[in-house]
Amino acid sequence: MPVGRHQTRLTSCIAFAAVAFHACTVTTDFSPGSDGRLTARPASAPHPPLATTQSAAAGKSDTDPAAAGTRGRDFAPGSKQTLGLDRSRDAVLQLPANPTGEPLPLFVMLHGAGGSGEGVLRRVAAAAEAAGVAVLAPDSRDSTWDGIRGGFGPDVAFIDRALARVFESVPVNPARVAIGGFSDGATYALSLGLVNGDLFHRVVAFSPGFLVGGTPQGKPQFFISHSKADQILPIDQCSRVIVPQLQRRGYQVTFKEFDGGHQVPHDMATEAMSWFAKRD
Repeated sequence: MPVGRHQTRLTSCIAFAAVAFHACTVTTDFSPGSDGRLTARPASAPHPPLATTQSAAAGKSDTDPAAAGTRGRDFAPGSKQTLGLDRSRDAVLQLPANPTGEPLPLFVMLHGAGGSGEGVLRRVAAAAEAAGVAVLAPDSRDSTWDGIRGGFGPDVAFIDRALARVFESVPVNPARVAIGGFSDGATYALSLGLVNGDLFHRVVAFSPGFLVGGTPQGKPQFFISHSKADQILPIDQCSRVIVPQLQRRGYQVTFKEFDGGHQVPHDMATEAMSWFAKRD
């Protein structure tokens, strides 16, 4: 083979390989949380009941190394406190005041754009307490959730850390873990719920906007509510599109329309929490 032709083919192969490598590195993201999957799971071993664990820790000092960081001793029934995972954008956990002694149902609640876990918790706190549900409300890493403006990433990783902290600290029923949210948080909850349907058996969306792509897992059930007069995320372009999409995929959806604006009415929060808390 003439040297010139051999060099031409070699140069072409190198160029093709370089383009292929560049395409793979650009389109493939292996960063934590990029696939939307959460790895934290409730403890599989028997977990001390919340009230019992609190009693066992009552006689120990806060500085006692034996008590610090022990599962269930950092959070008392009826308490609401941050997890201490980040100085500026953290997560807050609210526990029911009167636990039954059984593992708790856990509801992950996601805020809307520009909001916070503390703020969105106020929308569902009373309803969750009445239903005996623990609520974890994390803050997004930026002004809204990563999947709203791009792909999954740091928010998934942080929610995973927050869940791991809760699962090691309080007894949670693996069959009664749900995710929900309001506005952008509802969009994100729907999307994470689909991708993590093996963890979240129920998903609640208060006024969602759309679905973020991802590989579905499991078969969660959905509760979606939306105001017929919503001027922020109009129902015709949002929930009335999302609900049929989910139903066509074979998901069970409870859909509630109400009068009012872009909000979570108390009666809707109460109905959603009761829907989640009820036993199948």
